[in-house]
Amino acid sequence: MSTLGSFIWSIADHLRGPYRPNQYGNVILPLTILRRLDAIIEPDRDVVRELATRYDNPNRLKVEVKKATGRPFYNTSNYSFANLLNEPDELGNNLTDYIDRFSPDVDVFEYFDFKKEILALEKAELLGEVIASFKAIDLHPGVVSNADMGDAFEFIIRKFNEAANETSGDHYTPRDAIRLLVDLLFAEKDVDLTEAGIVRTLYDPTAGTGGMLTLAEEHLLAQNPDAKLSLYGQEYNPQSYAICKSDLLAKGHDATNIAFGNTLTDDAFKSRKFDFSMSNPPYGVDWKQYAKAVKKEHDEAGPYGRFAPGLPTTSDGQMLFLLHLAHKMRAPEDGGGRVGIVLNGSPLFSGGAESGPSNIRKWLLENDLVEAIVALPTNMFFNTGISTYIWILDNTKHPDRKGLVQLVDGTSFWTKMRKNLGSKNRELSESDCAEVVKLYADFTDADNDYSKVLRNDEFGYWTVTIERPLLDDAGHPVTDRKGDPKPDSKKRDTENVPFTYGGSTAGSAGNTEVIQAYFDAEVQPHTPDAWVDWAKTKTGYEIPFTRHFYRYALPRPLAEIDADLDKQVAKILELLREVEQ
Repeated sequence: MSTLGSFIWSIADHLRGPYRPNQYGNVILPLTILRRLDAIIEPDRDVVRELATRYDNPNRLKVEVKKATGRPFYNTSNYSFANLLNEPDELGNNLTDYIDRFSPDVDVFEYFDFKKEILALEKAELLGEVIASFKAIDLHPGVVSNADMGDAFEFIIRKFNEAANETSGDHYTPRDAIRLLVDLLFAEKDVDLTEAGIVRTLYDPTAGTGGMLTLAEEHLLAQNPDAKLSLYGQEYNPQSYAICKSDLLAKGHDATNIAFGNTLTDDAFKSRKFDFSMSNPPYGVDWKQYAKAVKKEHDEAGPYGRFAPGLPTTSDGQMLFLLHLAHKMRAPEDGGGRVGIVLNGSPLFSGGAESGPSNIRKWLLENDLVEAIVALPTNMFFNTGISTYIWILDNTKHPDRKGLVQLVDGTSFWTKMRKNLGSKNRELSESDCAEVVKLYADFTDADNDYSKVLRNDEFGYWTVTIERPLLDDAGHPVTDRKGDPKPDSKKRDTENVPFTYGGSTAGSAGNTEVIQAYFDAEVQPHTPDAWVDWAKTKTGYEIPFTRHFYRYALPRPLAEIDADLDKQVAKILELLREVEQ
């Protein structure tokens, strides 16, 4: 639990009555942001006010403020938390003036519709009390670290969503899961992050409150304090966007790199590619409401568009984000790109051969973009206990990894939490993360119980249609004009034939011989009159993750099972005797 978050949330006690619990966040979140920004700009207020009298042009003023303070944002108001309470009768107007006089890049309060809340607090005669409470806490980054501030925001949002009976997982990802994702994203041996003065770009199309971007930056700077990571993100939830943008502003980042909007319908960074990308998109959320725009882009963008390889079902948009991130990787000739994305199990296997999901997997695997998939423990996330996986994509794989995919079973590496947080009752300790990263790094030398390395073509298969003849009343095959037997649709069947059947490495190109060998060995001995309808053969790809880690467990001895049954029968008989008495 975040102690700071608990303290900030306790301020909500002032709101009881005029506000319902599910509305507390509308006041608490923007005021927390305002108090933190207030603390950051406090030392240089007089300098900024003096510069504002000399430069009318906002662009010129921004340049001069950056020179003087080192910050990309500013506020020219005469008000702050230091003096807002000096004029109680004008508190609402003065607070509005304070918010209005931030530099144009600080648009975060608009996304909370905070001016409406100022009027509501004034009407309830609570504004002075709430401002006094926030004035009492110091949220300067020198006092409250970025990590602690992030924890506080996440705690507040979780409490807010619990009160509103919403799913907090839509807004942020557990930090232990992010740390593992970041470790894997930066783990590749050829990604030399220790070079002096390196500049890299990191992008999150589902940025939430910015936790992934923040932790990735902390990770890189811990390895190389001289490095520079330019952060980019897009977020469609107004409150999450406001928190993310204000957090990065407070750290000195270019706020124009954080965009508001739906990534799938309006990519805010169309012309940009990135060194690193990461995301935890919502699971199982349908995209029917914007399917028209996505399908239009798919049809019009051609073979090089974001969604060219295929579209998943409208009931689950995860694979759209997977394709989007693959599209955003920096080109190999420019140094290449890496992607880390958290998905549930559906993208591994949903959809039959030549369906949208299967075609997406086909494109990713045949273009050798999938480097590793790591299974996480269940009950890791706040709003779901389902299985989740980290996919790592790379378009400039290390030579040892070319043509291969590593599957890592990390489901047994977890630590029980002392207190549950929603559905989350397990977490990844530092040693848990280290174990998983070591399995990834050891690659072909890793423990085979937890790591499998497979060729890309081992995930491919053909769905083959097997026909049998339609018989007349006498039991003879019915033929067509050419004398060929007509198929009986009621007896029609399909078989999935692996590309690698019989040790073949022909892949999707040389299917005839492999399918014929499968048919001769697996089908015809049982149904001699059957044949393959070659025209209906389809190509598919799936990643049956759990099948590769299946461990056969010997059944208990029969005598042991009988003994347990006897005990249970004896207990039942004893209970029945008690009832009869």
